[in-house]
Amino acid sequence: MGSDTRARLLEAAARLFREQGYAATGLKQVTAEAEAPWGSLYHFFPGGKEQLGIETVGHSGARYLRLFELVYERAEGGADEAVREMFRLSAEALETSGWADGCPIATVALEAATTSEPLRHACADVFAGWRAATARRFASEGIEPADDLATYVFAAFEGALVLSRTGHDTAPLRVTAGIVAETIRRHGPRSGNASGV
Repeated sequence: MGSDTRARLLEAAARLFREQGYAATGLKQVTAEAEAPWGSLYHFFPGGKEQLGIETVGHSGARYLRLFELVYERAEGGADEAVREMFRLSAEALETSGWADGCPIATVALEAATTSEPLRHACADVFAGWRAATARRFASEGIEPADDLATYVFAAFEGALVLSRTGHDTAPLRVTAGIVAETIRRHGPRSGNASGV
């Protein structure tokens, strides 16, 4: 058993948590999905399901942060275009997956907020990391208030994702993308940093 098995377990858990939630995902299902021996789960995650959940949240959070950073780096029009593209990619992934591919953190966060403090902290840390990275990008482009706007972007994104997923309709993501991108644009140096979010 090596790092490849551990990575497969994390990827399988991430996919299952994202699609069906933390509580509904059993450890035997994770090992079957990962094509890993049953004993490997407790070898790598001796703390059981909670430890697997915490490490999966961190793993997924880091992976999605790399995706966000890549989107920002490729966006030629600046932060507002990057935000719009982030929403578009999420809408595309959601529709392609048959409405199963939601946020890798939100599904766990909603369940764990009142049932597991370690899991709640892991989710909060990921969201905080995403917001901080986005705020740094905004600040580097002269978009202010960077911290507040980063919080706004992710609050709008997560809400739109939930509405699109439950309604089987990408309209909430598409509509919100336009409004959020325009808000970001209005707070940039090109528009003289309008006050208020």
